[in-house]
Amino acid sequence: MFVTDSPRTSPQLGRPRRHEALLTLPAQEAHVCAVRHFTADLLEAWQVPVSKRDSAVLIIDELAANAAQYGREHMTLRLVLDDGTLHIVVTDSGRAVERHRPDMASDEHGRGTGIVQYLAQSTEARQTRSGREVRARLRCSP
Repeated sequence: MFVTDSPRTSPQLGRPRRHEALLTLPAQEAHVCAVRHFTADLLEAWQVPVSKRDSAVLIIDELAANAAQYGREHMTLRLVLDDGTLHIVVTDSGRAVERHRPDMASDEHGRGTGIVQYLAQSTEARQTRSGREVRARLRCSP
């Protein structure tokens, strides 16, 4: 696990304007809870408003669950809070996900992406050389 938080100060009143953190864990479902708690604690320390913090935790929970399910080796969460906008990036070492899985009941799976798209201002998913990368952006101003 690697964690970092590097706040950069704003010229106005010396207040942190940009925070950045990174968390890397094995891509296993058992670690999704750790990602969720890490995010909640970090966003509280960064003074993100509670309603936006709850939305961010839900977005990250969904993205981490997908990374744990489909990633093969590790998953990485990168959070950047910059001038009131939270940038969320979750990467994993998996391959492209098959969209329709007939062995899964439709009422049990497949809603996470919709939840993320509803809560975030923007989302983007792409395949990279080393795996998948999913980005979401959430406005966090009070």
